[in-house]
Amino acid sequence: MTKLIKIILTLFIAIAVTNCSVSKNKTTTVESQQSQPIKIETIGKGKPIFYLPGFTVPGSIWKETTENITLNRKSYLISYAGFNGNKPIEMPWYNTIKSSIIKYIKENNLNEIIIIGHSMGGNLAIDIASELPDKISKIVIVEALPCMREVMMPNVPAESLFYESPYNKKILEMDEQQFKGMASMMASNMTLNKEKVETLTNWILEADRKTWVYGYTDLLKLDLRNVLSKTKCETLIIGASFPDVKIAKENYENQYSNLTNKKIVMASNSKHFVMFDQPKWFYETVNDFLVNEKK
Repeated sequence: MTKLIKIILTLFIAIAVTNCSVSKNKTTTVESQQSQPIKIETIGKGKPIFYLPGFTVPGSIWKETTENITLNRKSYLISYAGFNGNKPIEMPWYNTIKSSIIKYIKENNLNEIIIIGHSMGGNLAIDIASELPDKISKIVIVEALPCMREVMMPNVPAESLFYESPYNKKILEMDEQQFKGMASMMASNMTLNKEKVETLTNWILEADRKTWVYGYTDLLKLDLRNVLSKTKCETLIIGASFPDVKIAKENYENQYSNLTNKKIVMASNSKHFVMFDQPKWFYETVNDFLVNEKK
């Protein structure tokens, strides 16, 4: 069991889970026309800024960020099916989420969009910006690689990964105590902020198990390196220093080599959830990148 937990920990280290804070702004929760794949909460008025969370994470985790970003924009906080009390959907999961966000943007005729995405949300930001280059003005990618499989499982082709696999079966059949132990270990490796570990653990435990297992299979199969050349907007990429800043930065530089209009910065003394570990630095860095957008 210990060996299995270590394997799962390695594969799932890129998951982001977090807490949420109370916003002082007026908020509205709306269902997209495809209400099953995504749920959207809006805050404020103005041009759109989309906040895309990581795997298992509610959109509400971005509320503290919205309070620290000095742009007068309408915030769209996205949550995903199968997590945080939202009903699960059929597979494929990731592509359905992506298509639903793109459809929402088109149906609501949204333009000059800024996207801030963490972990899986960063993958979605790339995907959306490559498909809607005329609608996206800037993106901020936080702790997301175009192909994390290449780092976690080198030389393993996407075609070899299936929903119905012995590995996935083992996770689906874990009892609550086994799964909780794994979730707790994972959470402690996502942030240096000890006060957040329990919250991170709970987001994992509350997830629909099949969505958690099969949805992550979707992410492991994902490879966006070939679509980066279609992403024309200015892009800020934020990486964490853990476990080795030199190796981490090399991974970002190598995987984002096809993205021309980019800036890569690394957060010191930080694990996966940079917003928890270095919040002041994070807000300052994002504001500096977006300040030229002010008009």
